[in-house]
Amino acid sequence: MITYDWNCKTVDVHPQEKEQTNVVYNVHWSVTGIEGDYSSNAIGTQIVPLSEDGAFIPFEDLTNEIVVGWTKEAMGEETVSSIETGIANQIEALINPTSVTMTIGE
Repeated sequence: MITYDWNCKTVDVHPQEKEQTNVVYNVHWSVTGIEGDYSSNAIGTQIVPLSEDGAFIPFEDLTNEIVVGWTKEAMGEETVSSIETGIANQIEALINPTSVTMTIGE
């Protein structure tokens, strides 16, 4: 079984926006899938919108878990699933390769 670790700790912020400071608007995400001794990684960025309900979490109170939630919500279930499926396929190819490179001896 593959374990997925989402890291969304690196973010871009607007120093000042709508009377708030250090407002996160872009997340640099990294996802690592691990199964036994095998792992694969995907990286990217995701724009996250400012909360429409007016709820604001000060930068110093943010956690990776909170920002991962924002990132996955902004991506949508289909994109999150596609990222994790791609990682799973890469791990499967490492475990059961369909091609290997070999050198012919003399």
